[in-house]
Amino acid sequence: MNNMQALSTDIPDVLILTPKVFGDDRGFFFESFNRRTWEQATGLQDTFVQENHSRSSQGVLRGLHYQIKQAQGKLVRVVNGSVFDVAVDLRQSSPTFGKWVSTILTADNKQQFWIPPGFAHGFLVLSEYADFLYKATDFYAPEHERAIAWNDPDLGITWPETGAPPSLSPKDARAISFARAEYYP
Repeated sequence: MNNMQALSTDIPDVLILTPKVFGDDRGFFFESFNRRTWEQATGLQDTFVQENHSRSSQGVLRGLHYQIKQAQGKLVRVVNGSVFDVAVDLRQSSPTFGKWVSTILTADNKQQFWIPPGFAHGFLVLSEYADFLYKATDFYAPEHERAIAWNDPDLGITWPETGAPPSLSPKDARAISFARAEYYP
């Protein structure tokens, strides 16, 4: 029995995963991660070494982040609230280099977004707050972390309107343009 469906996006390496949810009037149950199911649904054999949990308020925008060395693949999901989630291809050898894809992750849809190594990642909180979980395929390495400006005109990401400018960290407010960014081969 396959407990997860993997759908390709406009960038085939980026996937939206939908788990099989078992529910009734008492609540629900689903496997948020099972290595065997992951491998069957995606054809990937990535090993996750770290899991992170962040909570952010409405209008907070985190990203666009990546590690130029120790590149991280990320399997992300929302357990409370909703976010607009974005992946940007930074692989120069890719036919989709400089392109982006997005999805809306919510606690209700229980979907996950697979962002492979070689991509920048960011999200905007749409709900009052959001609890965001992500598994990573490599360890956090702050010395290799980079950030691209969320509103870079060369990328042209269509972020949802929230009625106010996004709330950014100081690091994200100083993020560089896509044209000046370091890329992957």
